[in-house]
Amino acid sequence: MKFLDQAKIYVRSGDGGAGCVSFRREKFIEFGGPDGGNGGRGGDVWIECVNGLNTLIDYRYQQHFKAKKGEHGMGANRTGARGSDVVLKVPAGTQIRDVDDETILADLTQVGQRIKLLEGGNGGFGNAEFKTSTNQAPRRANPGLEGQEKWIWLRLKLIADAGLVGLPNAGKSTFLAATTAAKPKIADYPFTTLHPGLGVVRVDGREFVLADIPGLIEGAHEGAGLGDRFLGHVERCRVLLHLVDGTCEHAGKAYKTVRQELVAYGGGLEDRVEVVALSKIDSLTPELLKQQKERLQRAAKKKPLLLSSQSGQGVPEALRALLAVIDESRAAEVAATKTKEWRP
Repeated sequence: MKFLDQAKIYVRSGDGGAGCVSFRREKFIEFGGPDGGNGGRGGDVWIECVNGLNTLIDYRYQQHFKAKKGEHGMGANRTGARGSDVVLKVPAGTQIRDVDDETILADLTQVGQRIKLLEGGNGGFGNAEFKTSTNQAPRRANPGLEGQEKWIWLRLKLIADAGLVGLPNAGKSTFLAATTAAKPKIADYPFTTLHPGLGVVRVDGREFVLADIPGLIEGAHEGAGLGDRFLGHVERCRVLLHLVDGTCEHAGKAYKTVRQELVAYGGGLEDRVEVVALSKIDSLTPELLKQQKERLQRAAKKKPLLLSSQSGQGVPEALRALLAVIDESRAAEVAATKTKEWRP
């Protein structure tokens, strides 16, 4: 299945049905009278977060969704049937944005969340609604109200506890494959990873979700390489694991390049807790390893972890470092929730 994380679609709620002009004609009803029924209400547009989806591919080949119109009213005080709703099913982590792609209308992060995006039009009144003591035979009825219409953007941002960032070929996909059951494509050329990937990490009897995104290069915020669009998938992460290729020319410069792109992107990523690690250490001589470690430590202003996804050296320590930050973040959320609880 192709990974699709954004889609522009058109949605419209149903028009209300028109009211009816009708009069009773029964033989044994002496005076008769108006009996036109009301029109039915138009269908609504709902968006629901469901389980089992991890992409917006369903909206790649169909972009127009319209709810049904309400049925017209009929004689004998019969109200028209209500129009059927349209329910758009999306994966967890989907944002609904206005056509300007900036205004967030809703953010669905939990399975089962359901919002009414557009409301159907009301049905019109039949002539029975206009009967009064001075107007006992009204010959008027209301048309139904029109439904609402809108172009919207659906943007999927994966929900993960930790995210991997770094330059292309920094070893992110190899790290994901070594620590989870995910099987990303791994090769020795840049931009092997074209789409974000998720995996569940198990360490010390605990689990957390790890996200891998395509690599960043200098100028990614201006569209260089694959751009920085995929950074949205690590916005929700509690911690970032910044992998720096130990075999690159200068580990410090590589680190600063990615940091500059995180700052240029915004979204709070520049302030996210970061664990820095020098990868591919099994390919370095002791002298080069020491030199690259010192360069990275000066650039990051913290002691980096040393790891090799191929041999497994340093990988458990990196996972435990991520888990410690995740636990701390979760504890802070629980404490904040308890503080907000109202008590008499």
